[in-house]
Amino acid sequence: MTAPIPDDFVEALTSLRGHRFRGEVHLEEIPAPTRIAPFAVALNAEVNPTRDPDELLGHGRFVVLYDPEGQEAWHGVFRVIVMAKAEVDPEMGVDPMLGEAGWSWLIDSLDDVGAGYHHLSGTVTRVLSETFGGLVLQSNGTEMEVRASWTPNTLDLGPHLEAWVGMLCALCGLVPIEDGVSALGRTLP
Repeated sequence: MTAPIPDDFVEALTSLRGHRFRGEVHLEEIPAPTRIAPFAVALNAEVNPTRDPDELLGHGRFVVLYDPEGQEAWHGVFRVIVMAKAEVDPEMGVDPMLGEAGWSWLIDSLDDVGAGYHHLSGTVTRVLSETFGGLVLQSNGTEMEVRASWTPNTLDLGPHLEAWVGMLCALCGLVPIEDGVSALGRTLP
């Protein structure tokens, strides 16, 4: 017999629905990790203006873990885990402040939407690739990846989802949409 889904987890999941994002952002639910917590949900995002794989600007994952018993390392019963990855300008890739910039995009995104959180931790990684020999058809590239996790202060995880999408869009080089301007995009069902 399967255990009933706790009301707190249902409320948190419900708060992830109905958000409107810019047209370049494509979200879908994917299988969630099963060993870390008794309850979990995962979303995958692609930032792509056309859906043509050659036009992909970046991608990421948003995972919500829930353990009604709590986990000591989380300092709570929920944990949000995110990853965002995009190719960046090669000059940006060698900037010694790139890691701090990527981390500030995450913190600014969380703060801008009022996503209350605590116990935030993570990494910013840059990968500089050079191709040789038979791989000359592929260009050299620089990728940046932000991985982070935090404990949300409330069951309303909508702002956390919005913050992650905002950070992913910043990483992809998309200019923020100004207040008072409507984004023509999709609504998360």
